[in-house]
Amino acid sequence: MAASGDGIREDPGGICLLLFARIFEFRIKKPPWAAERDEMKVDKQEYQLWVEELSPQTNLWWGCLKAFLVGGLICLLGQCIHEYVMTLPDMTEKTAAAWTSISLIFLGAFVTGVGWYDNIGHFAGAGSIIPITGFANGIVSSAIEFKKEGFILGLGAKMFTIAGPVIVYGVLASSVCGLIYWVVQLL
Repeated sequence: MAASGDGIREDPGGICLLLFARIFEFRIKKPPWAAERDEMKVDKQEYQLWVEELSPQTNLWWGCLKAFLVGGLICLLGQCIHEYVMTLPDMTEKTAAAWTSISLIFLGAFVTGVGWYDNIGHFAGAGSIIPITGFANGIVSSAIEFKKEGFILGLGAKMFTIAGPVIVYGVLASSVCGLIYWVVQLL
C-alpha cells in the first residue's frame, strides 16, 4: 500500500493492528523468561509458575457461599411465586409450575435488559446462572449484544448462540429418553 505525504500508511486495518499491538504490549506483563532470552520456548513448570502469578487469587469457600445464597434466593423467589399462584382460583399444580417458570424467565430477561444481571453474576458467579433466570440472561444478553447488526442477521441469528446448544441437546436428550421409555413399555 502506498504511503501518504506525511509518511502514515493509508491502510486503516494496519493502523488499527499497530495500535492494538501497542496497547496489548503495555497491558500484558512480560513473562520472567522474556528478559533472559529472545525466544519464547519455556517448559511446563516455568509456564505454570507464570500463570499462577498472574491468576487472580480467589477464596473458594466465600465464592461457594455467595453462589449458594444467590442461587437459593432466586429459587426462594420462584417458590414464593409458585405458592402465590397456587392461591389463585382454579389453579392446578401443573399450571402453577408453568406460571412460575414464565415469571422467572420474564424477571431474568427484565433484569438483564436493565443491566443488573451482570452485577449479580459478577457477585454470585455460578449461583446466578444455574436457575432458569440464567437461561433467560443467556438469550437476552446475546440479543442485546447483536441488536445493532439488525433484526434478521443480528437479533434473529445470534440470539441463541449461548442458549441454542442447550435447547438442541435438551430436545435431543428428551427424545432419546422418550424413545427408550416407549420401547420399554412395548416389552
